[in-house]
Amino acid sequence: MSSHKALIEKFYTAFQNKDFKTMADCYHPDAYFRDEAFELKGKHIGAMWHMLCERGADLAITYSVTESDGVISAHWEPKYTFSQSGRFVHNIIDAEFEFKDGKIMKHIDHFDFWRWSRQSLGAPGLLLGWSSFLKNKVSTMASKTLKSFIKKHSEYM
Repeated sequence: MSSHKALIEKFYTAFQNKDFKTMADCYHPDAYFRDEAFELKGKHIGAMWHMLCERGADLAITYSVTESDGVISAHWEPKYTFSQSGRFVHNIIDAEFEFKDGKIMKHIDHFDFWRWSRQSLGAPGLLLGWSSFLKNKVSTMASKTLKSFIKKHSEYM
């Protein structure tokens, strides 16, 4: 197993254990992360994982990591109760990575936002989940929530 694949295995095992410190340690200090809700750099990536682990009381994760021609990718499926609506979510996510100095330098998660929004938001997600309006609203709310979390955790400032 390559060292990069081992790093991603370590990352998702830590996520299963809600070990946000180990997750954050897998990232390069100048790392970049993006998914349908967040676009983050550096320490704020660790803050996001910390927040999600802390809030995910019933969070359960399965994952698989693959390596093909030196490219590492992951497929992971979190199941949890969305805190803002109390609705159960089973998301399906594919991740791609780039590395620098033995750490994750770039992490991009892809998932079907409309599928996620139907589960997490119910009728509004069903009706508007395909729209950039709802996607932008969710992203704005996620950013505000993370900023509030960071204010309470000075290690991420």
